Amino acid sequence: MKPHLHALPLLLALCLPSGLAPRVASAQDLPHGMRGAEVLDGWQADNGSRMAAVRIALGEGWKTYWRAPGDAGIPPQFNFAGSQNVAGVTVHWPRPQVFESGGMRSVGYLGEMILPIEIIPTDPSQPVALAADVEFGICRDVCVPVSVALSADLSGPGTTDPLIRAALTAQPEPVKGNATCLIEPIKDGMRVTASIDLPPLGPDEIALFELRGAPVWVSDSTSHRDGTRLVSMAEFVPDNAQPFALNPADLVITVLSDERAVEINGCPG
Repeated sequence: MKPHLHALPLLLALCLPSGLAPRVASAQDLPHGMRGAEVLDGWQADNGSRMAAVRIALGEGWKTYWRAPGDAGIPPQFNFAGSQNVAGVTVHWPRPQVFESGGMRSVGYLGEMILPIEIIPTDPSQPVALAADVEFGICRDVCVPVSVALSADLSGPGTTDPLIRAALTAQPEPVKGNATCLIEPIKDGMRVTASIDLPPLGPDEIALFELRGAPVWVSDSTSHRDGTRLVSMAEFVPDNAQPFALNPADLVITVLSDERAVEINGCPG
């Protein structure tokens, strides 16, 4: 089954302003399974950028999803169009968990999601009026689509927030030059087999494949160990279900275990 298309949303485009929504989603507007949604203010860096975060708090046993959520998940979507004095926003994704249910894999966060957002002001000397419309899914026994509107006025140096710092520290570690990929056409798309020079990260290693900027469905991967090399395969299927020119420089492979995560950008043949 190929239930959704997803691409890697690293840098989110912005347009200019409208009025700001309430900063914290009110309890009466939240569905069952959610405890709250808010913007954490954060701080201004020496280069003028600002670090804030979106925090989604969930009830016991509820989860939400990573940027590449797997077959059973819904990827979060962000719209910052109502922001003022904002030239660009980058979302930083902490290491997610992998969930297996009914033979399907999903990838996300249990109980709480804190996503640091790095803001580039148009004018660093002026306050930032951040507006974020966020659409995502939450699941326990059933899955519920959610949409919240959040805002924050960010000014001054701010304060280092330990929750944001912890989320930044929990990002997958970037590694370079340790993967090669065999890319070949299949009936309805492309197959990528990656050979990754990577000592075992820990129990239950899983490789997650993404294609930056391209709206394609990506299968769950299959993997095996060949000594210190992890060999993983996934299939990429576009909406027209045809082979296509897959640029290996656009591949992103995240290898997760219960203990660590690494991220590989680009996978030459």
